[in-house]
Amino acid sequence: MKSKLKIAIGLISLGLLATLIYKLTEVPGGMFLSGLFLGGMVVALILVGGLTLTWLTKLIFKRLQFWTVYYAIIAIAFAVFHYQLYSPTLKIIVPENYTGQISLVKSNVTENILTVDSNGIGYLNEWTFSKLYSKPIVIDENGKDLNERCVGFNPSTFFGLGTSASSEKNGEIKSLSFEIVPKDKIGEKQYYNTNLSELVDKKKIK
Repeated sequence: MKSKLKIAIGLISLGLLATLIYKLTEVPGGMFLSGLFLGGMVVALILVGGLTLTWLTKLIFKRLQFWTVYYAIIAIAFAVFHYQLYSPTLKIIVPENYTGQISLVKSNVTENILTVDSNGIGYLNEWTFSKLYSKPIVIDENGKDLNERCVGFNPSTFFGLGTSASSEKNGEIKSLSFEIVPKDKIGEKQYYNTNLSELVDKKKIK
């Protein structure tokens, strides 16, 4: 029974590790290091830290099997790390024939406003803003797929994080942005700029 439990927990932890490594290939990195490298460092810390925590647990609960405890600890840690890395995939709707910057502004809304206005501005709640890095699905108001014309911040990070001064109150307007470019500029960043301080709905700003 104990052997079966150890195998089951071991397989769960292995499965979580495999899916975690896959997910890390999609996570944006830092200035010079990839998300996979940075996440790999966290995984290594979990594996090593799990050994230490297992040893301490065995000092208190001597009857527990070492590897069963270890697999359980790292499975829990991997599950928590999975949650930390979770990013929703949004479906953004833009006006017909729109080209320019799409700006998703951090706001006080409860439900995300993903049908952007004529200036390419939509609004995100705080949770979505803090979690978002996955490339969205982008269509126009007629349902036409525009993903081919979307250009991200750089090859490893789709959304660019920006701040603008608020014109009516202290603080900053924070936004995540990308571009929708013309058909003859596919894959080429155009460096569009939207003056958010003048165009956002001030009632929705956090």
